Amino acid sequence: MIGLHAVKQEVTDLVNLLSATRQRQAAGLPVPKVSNHLVFSGPPGTGKTTVARLYADLLHSLGVLPTGRLVEVSRADLVGRYVGHTAQLTKEVFDRALGGVLFIDEAYTLTPEGAGSDFGQEAVETLLKLMEDHRDEIVVIVAGHTDEMDRLLASNPGLASRFARSVAFENYSTDELVEITGRYAASSGYDCAPGTLLALGAYLEQLPRDRSFGNARTARQTLEAMMTRQARRIGAISAPSLDDLRLLLPDDLPQQARLTTR
Repeated sequence: MIGLHAVKQEVTDLVNLLSATRQRQAAGLPVPKVSNHLVFSGPPGTGKTTVARLYADLLHSLGVLPTGRLVEVSRADLVGRYVGHTAQLTKEVFDRALGGVLFIDEAYTLTPEGAGSDFGQEAVETLLKLMEDHRDEIVVIVAGHTDEMDRLLASNPGLASRFARSVAFENYSTDELVEITGRYAASSGYDCAPGTLLALGAYLEQLPRDRSFGNARTARQTLEAMMTRQARRIGAISAPSLDDLRLLLPDDLPQQARLTTR
């Protein structure tokens, strides 16, 4: 995976700790109680789901979990429409993830700010009880924007105690986004000329890194826009060559990018 240096180091530290714990156990030494549940906090499009899948595989390979299965859910999968429905839905999802990892994306939506009475709180309470009853049979990862995840953990004392470790994801740098876009392009059978990559870097650099910035999603959307403009450009060629079909030019970038780089 491109970038994510701090995330990679944090996950490596977790794996090393788990490995050392198993070695201590084999040697007959006291084994510390380590919580494997995690909070993934950060902006969208930074690889949280992908890292969760890799973490599930690592836990399975280390013998911590019987399977490397990851079940990804959101509020809609956990919160029902009437009293009692939420607990039933949450238990069904939890049972499906037993033996592996339960990944709750945008988990902060379970406790919406200012919502008052909300069935999401019932989902949280049900999850906490199930996590206690099956503490060695599942790992739960909750993910979302940093501020909202802090608010979620503060909403219930039990949450903060069970999710003692947080992994912080940051926005990709411009160079990393250029590399990501280039990989997307190559996997789709396109080539980017050096001038295209330079123009792409200038375009990505001037995009505001606000809450709407999608990181890898933005890279993918930019490539889709470039492919659309390239198709329009070669549509005027009666018999485009293989190079014509593959090559993405600076003029294929969105208009805003071309104006910025001239």
